[in-house]
Amino acid sequence: MEETMRAEIITIGDELLIGQVVDTNSAFMAQELNKVGVEIYQVTSVHDDGEHIRRAVAESLSRVDIVITTGGLGPTKDDITKHVLCDFFGAKLVPSCDVEQHVKQLYCNRPDVLNRLTETQWLVPDKCTVLPNRVGSAPLMVFEQDGKLLFSLPGVPYEMEVAMIEQVMPYLAKHRPTNETIIHRTIQVAGIPESALAIHIEQWEDALPGTMHLAYLPKDGIIRLRLSGYFDKNDTTAEQQINVQIANLEALVAEWLIAVEDQPLEVVAGELLKAKGATISTAESCTGGKLASLLNKHAGSSEFYYGSVVAYDNSVKQRILSVSKAYLEQYGAVSEQVVTQMAEGARRVCGTDYAIATSGVAGPSGGTKDKPVGTVWIAVATPDAVYSELLHLTGSRDQITTRACTKALTKLIKYLRD
Repeated sequence: MEETMRAEIITIGDELLIGQVVDTNSAFMAQELNKVGVEIYQVTSVHDDGEHIRRAVAESLSRVDIVITTGGLGPTKDDITKHVLCDFFGAKLVPSCDVEQHVKQLYCNRPDVLNRLTETQWLVPDKCTVLPNRVGSAPLMVFEQDGKLLFSLPGVPYEMEVAMIEQVMPYLAKHRPTNETIIHRTIQVAGIPESALAIHIEQWEDALPGTMHLAYLPKDGIIRLRLSGYFDKNDTTAEQQINVQIANLEALVAEWLIAVEDQPLEVVAGELLKAKGATISTAESCTGGKLASLLNKHAGSSEFYYGSVVAYDNSVKQRILSVSKAYLEQYGAVSEQVVTQMAEGARRVCGTDYAIATSGVAGPSGGTKDKPVGTVWIAVATPDAVYSELLHLTGSRDQITTRACTKALTKLIKYLRD
């Protein structure tokens, strides 16, 4: 099998480096490139600085076959990518009739947008191939040097995504077809430390063929195990090979297995609920509606999610969820007795088959010797019983509430599966 074709991504913009904008472009591009057997070797973010961009481009082209830059293609002074690439490839800017016609058509109902700055959008380097940008004014540019390709795309996510799907991927298929396919399979486990998991599956991992690689991706109490396989695209047994290995892995981790696909936990729980024709609600104290937000985040949630009671104050726990005043006084809000009644109350008030409840000390203050910050009780009420669990979580307030939601969802999923 030939060596894997590699690509690098360079995201351009000060806004990325100061945290004002989160780079979602790289993840999308990596997924699309992986589909056709192109491996991402490195992702780099650089300032709106000519020398910084130039140096990053030169270094990337020295390492890989394909480079994709995003950002810096607007008409304002801080958008310098086109000028830097023009200089880098020894080109000069010339007007493009096709781009001019497109830009004028794009803004035909907005004459105020067409001005001397907008007109610079149809100036393109004379040593590039210009691809159509159906949804934006910035030209999509392709440069070739020593058999390597550089694509320059807009930084606006929607424009970049359309450009990747409609222009970049077809261009690569025609001009740089690969002989390899990359297949990823991901399963999710919970309830075992990463190091203990690695020891548990060590023999299986060591026996993997050289064409496969396992990655551990832990986050908030969940460990995603991603098995990647690199195959000749004409290998008709590729899917079978990786499926056999995944099946063996699933058998090894069956005790902790949460999901056999790379989906958010709320999606996994939702699919299980829909398969059973069952419904769910939540009663939340320390998580303050996070569970509710997750459960109704995705399309189709109305089939199983009914509603939530955010009972932060004890008076709400009593009035709406019928939590015992005596329990609150004797055991406190952060207790098994209270969280159990919260779950039962939500199930009754919302009229659902299941309910999840949370109550805890999210911090950074409010903890005591007996119930320090990170102490959280969760409960899952079912048609048959209520299952509760005490958690001792660490991290910031946001991390504690996020991990509490993760644990609550994993508990629900395990019950639904069992």
